[in-house]
Amino acid sequence: MRTPIKLAVVVFPGSNCDHDAYHAAKDVLRQVAEYIWHKDTDLKGADVVILPGGFAHGDYLRCGAMARFSPVMQAVRAFADRGGPVIGICNGFQVLLEAGLLPGAMLRNRSLKYQCEHIHVRVEQTDTPFTCAGRAGQVLRIPIGHGEGNYFAPPEVVERLEANRQVVLRYVDAAGRVDDAANPNGSVHAIAGLCNEARNVVGMMPHPERACEPLLGGTDGLVILNSIVQWFHTGRSAESPGRSAESLALQAVSGREM
Repeated sequence: MRTPIKLAVVVFPGSNCDHDAYHAAKDVLRQVAEYIWHKDTDLKGADVVILPGGFAHGDYLRCGAMARFSPVMQAVRAFADRGGPVIGICNGFQVLLEAGLLPGAMLRNRSLKYQCEHIHVRVEQTDTPFTCAGRAGQVLRIPIGHGEGNYFAPPEVVERLEANRQVVLRYVDAAGRVDDAANPNGSVHAIAGLCNEARNVVGMMPHPERACEPLLGGTDGLVILNSIVQWFHTGRSAESPGRSAESLALQAVSGREM
């Protein structure tokens, strides 16, 4: 019997995807999940930290600008510095940017509107704790819901991100082609998700927890979520011989090895 992984779901005032993340971790992945209030200074033995989506502190000043000062972020930073896996989803990604755990910043969507829709992203790298169950080039259909998801960084930073293979997800069309029409917010280089240089901190604007059960209209988000389980139990990419991304995704639903 494998020891369950413990996932900490950080809750800020204004978080609204914390219950979705908790449900995905506990009921879909069948792991241990615990809420961590933003004023806590202890991650309570977590193996993985999730910064969920929402509107932390009402998105005042800038998205994530106030959340970066929450006491819990000192523990999150220390955890990440030790190599602990941290994922920021949507608003959580914005918090990671404001906290300096990932480079760049988020601007208003080029449409200047809040956009809530299904989009397609292509898996670019599979050597992170949150993408290892995918295949390079695999196209995932996952929903977004944000008003400030237009990722920006200076040209030299973007060049470094590309050279270091830190872009882990990219907006594409259904066929996997980079197309400006398929970029929902105007993000530079169609960046939908990226990691830090150590590859243990990942931020992404799409919501995998909203695409983890058939009832939700799709299960492509399991590729992201089940990567966590695979990373701890095998430390391998799904592209390693003998395991397919499909079998790893189904594992989260079946609760057994495929």
